[in-house]
Amino acid sequence: MNTDAFALRHIGVHEKDLKKMFEIVGVNDLEELISQTIPDDIRLKEKLNLPEAISEHDFLNHIQNLANKNKVFKSYIGLGYHESLIPSVIKRNILENPGWYTAYTPYQAEIAQGRLEALLNYQTMICDLTGMELANASLLDESTAAAEAMTMLYDVRSRQQKKAGVLKFFVSEEILPQTLSLLKTRSTPLGIELVIGNHEEFEFSNDFYGAILQYPGKYGQVHDYEAFAGKAQENDIKVAVAADILSLVSLTAPGDWGVDVVVGTTQRFGIPLGYGGPHAAFFATKEAYKRSIPGRIIGMTKDTDGNPAMRMALQTREQHIKRDKATSNICTAQVLLAVMAGMYAVYHGPDGLKYIAKKVHRYTKIVSQLLTTSGYKQLNTSFFDTLKVKVRDAMTLKNVAESKGINLNYIDNQTVSISLNEAFSENDIKPLISCFIESQGLNGDYSQSEDLKDAIPFNLQRKSSFLEQPVFNSYHSETELMRYIKKLERKDLALNHSMISLGSCTMKLNAASEMLPLSLANWGNIHPFVPLNQAEGYQFMLQELEKQLNVITGFAGTSLQPNSGAQGEYAGLMTIRAYHESRDEAHRNICIIPASAHGTNPASAVMAGMKVVVTKTDEHGNIDVVDLEEKVNLHSENLAALMVTYPSTHGVFESSIRYITKLIHDNGGQVYMDGANMNAQVGLTNPATIGADVCHLNLHKTFAIPHGGGGPGVGPICVAPQLKPFLPSNPVIPTGGEKAITAISGAPWGSALACLISYGYIKMLGADGVTDSTKIAILSANYIKERLNGKYDVLYTGEQGRAAHEMIIDCRPFKENGIEVTDIAKRLMDYGFHAPTVSFPVAGTMMIEPTESESLAELDRFCDAMISIRKEIDAAIIENPNNVLKNSPHTLAMVTSDNWDFPYSREQAAFPLDFVGDNKFWPTVRRTDEAFGDRNLICTCTPIEAYAEA
Repeated sequence: MNTDAFALRHIGVHEKDLKKMFEIVGVNDLEELISQTIPDDIRLKEKLNLPEAISEHDFLNHIQNLANKNKVFKSYIGLGYHESLIPSVIKRNILENPGWYTAYTPYQAEIAQGRLEALLNYQTMICDLTGMELANASLLDESTAAAEAMTMLYDVRSRQQKKAGVLKFFVSEEILPQTLSLLKTRSTPLGIELVIGNHEEFEFSNDFYGAILQYPGKYGQVHDYEAFAGKAQENDIKVAVAADILSLVSLTAPGDWGVDVVVGTTQRFGIPLGYGGPHAAFFATKEAYKRSIPGRIIGMTKDTDGNPAMRMALQTREQHIKRDKATSNICTAQVLLAVMAGMYAVYHGPDGLKYIAKKVHRYTKIVSQLLTTSGYKQLNTSFFDTLKVKVRDAMTLKNVAESKGINLNYIDNQTVSISLNEAFSENDIKPLISCFIESQGLNGDYSQSEDLKDAIPFNLQRKSSFLEQPVFNSYHSETELMRYIKKLERKDLALNHSMISLGSCTMKLNAASEMLPLSLANWGNIHPFVPLNQAEGYQFMLQELEKQLNVITGFAGTSLQPNSGAQGEYAGLMTIRAYHESRDEAHRNICIIPASAHGTNPASAVMAGMKVVVTKTDEHGNIDVVDLEEKVNLHSENLAALMVTYPSTHGVFESSIRYITKLIHDNGGQVYMDGANMNAQVGLTNPATIGADVCHLNLHKTFAIPHGGGGPGVGPICVAPQLKPFLPSNPVIPTGGEKAITAISGAPWGSALACLISYGYIKMLGADGVTDSTKIAILSANYIKERLNGKYDVLYTGEQGRAAHEMIIDCRPFKENGIEVTDIAKRLMDYGFHAPTVSFPVAGTMMIEPTESESLAELDRFCDAMISIRKEIDAAIIENPNNVLKNSPHTLAMVTSDNWDFPYSREQAAFPLDFVGDNKFWPTVRRTDEAFGDRNLICTCTPIEAYAEA
């Protein structure tokens, strides 16, 4: 065994297992299976041009050497990003803990109560600090959250405003530059007209449907927006506020003014800067908008026994239901980061947060005073943590500051801003002030006066209480928080317990060596807007990752900016839009999408200003080529794009794919390939070969970034040469092509810190390793298919009877026994497994994707469980629902109760197969009542007593 070979650690199936698997699958070797699965005309003829694989040891040395090329300055740049102090107990027990970072989005609530509680804490924290009624479980970053606010308020315009075609949206000139860029991106396709100006000079009129304000302003001025909010309300103009979360500890909550939405980032609540992300944004609003709010909402409900339980609320807002009528394409969150930010508030409590906010504000007042006594003019009349200072020559100041390892924000040659943060201490005062003194050749006076004037007017000082719930006032010692985190972790099933075979989700190994670099300060503590020469390690890594992805996809250019798969979809379509406009073909706005597509596809197309035309799928699950030809011919003059998933959402490599892509090109369109199933392509075929022009990749699927319980995700786009000039830019640090579209996310390289994981994955596997991973993923899927043959019908296969990397099993016939697909999903919990994907893309089915990381023994355990469940289905009768499936999952409280009123044994309920007892996982609640929770929507940590009265 070659212990230097990372592939042997990443791939779960070993050489000795292959003979048995080949026998079950009915092939002689892997090549025979692959040739039966993937059409020969799209197979790659040469090995991927990637460097040879390196060992884990060599990778960790390499990544440390790269980290050393990053220069960690004291960054007082601000602009929405601030150094924060990550409590070690949170870093060790959440960020570095696979029990938290390898979990999936909590669709199966009964085995996700831990992170659901953590997210409920987060939502409570956001509601309390913003003064709003309802918050979601996080969004991607502040800028995208602001854009979501703009589009949500557009969607909830009054009937009269819609009828009158009211399209204007006011944007305060105080807004962060990256947010303004993103607002421009999102508004243009929808026809929303941005009006940028001074909020104090704004003329309220019925031409406007909404407005957004920054609190405090981008350079630190704290404005009183109460009068603005009041006048806006009188004129039926809805108001969003982008707020700094730490300042809300000290400042009046925007909710007190009656605003409609408050957004921002929780990055400064214990999340690394990470050169821009990932960070958890927040989105808080009024309960009146509960069915329009983007993203996930966690809510309370009850289980079968009437005990309190939590689950994701209002699931009908999902894009799978609304599709092209959805108001947002957001289908994920930043759960891992939201959990960390919520725990930061749990650990520090309201008194700890007040201490931190007061400390930051006090140091800001001291710096202001010292600059003033040194002859500088500080321009902000009211501030929390940021000063705006007039200087003689900003470039001279910049040279002095950088020589001392300090970054400031240089607004123009006569103005700078300084944003202090939690990490600022007494020792940082003199070096900071000395930059200003030395740049003008002055003698320094560092004596501080105890008489520090108030910098926040009384009417803007926070007077309302917050975080009074027990959870924020109970765990302030490390021992207590460590145990609370562990208590929640034990309630959740993650990859550190068993396989999670979610189809279209690719829950593969997130290797420790890929994850370890995230904890290094030289990666974590880099501001996204530092000069490029301070981020040489990052720049090398990101450029190499772009090259790696270009090779794998066969494309010419890559943008890493999109910070989720849905953002990648949108970015890809926006580059297509820009391409058509550059050719004076802006009229091309028809996007053809197969009926089987992921629901985010039509939602993204509508956001990009396109009209969706749905094409049928045939009885084999493939695109109906005849119907597609009719649609293409009908819309040829206006055809913009085809969105296609490959292999298909049904888990099949369609042999007609090259004909389909040629058909689109011949009629003036571009082909967007959804990269959700890229784990079946890498090294064997690629998007360029099938004829696509752009694809997004889910680095949190194919390239090993963990799902984190529902985020972070990274969704870069890779493009053909004609689309490369349109790759997105950033207003602060230029990126993208020479004809770049405006920003897709707030940071220049999106969630740059998470990109380390995918870089390491490709670096350690090399060309052979990533290709072998694809082959084993396909083998494992077909092994499960054959083992379940005769027990479950597979809905779709390729022309030679093979599945790709996933398959759909049909559970609809079991209705004759009174059994639904949900019953099978819940029963799997008793066997220690998370269910495969339920009822997508076909209702009443399960989509199974094992990935390459699972061992043969684990595949067999899963198959044994599914076969055992099939026997239980056969024993069920529709007239008697009191059976082991309908009553699942079975909790420890049920099995140990003195009362047992079920017609089967406790052993059959909890230990149905021998292997279960070796590693038993206990769901902590019985089946959750979705309808009750939606009727009684409670999305904050309300005391249990109050909930029980509902």
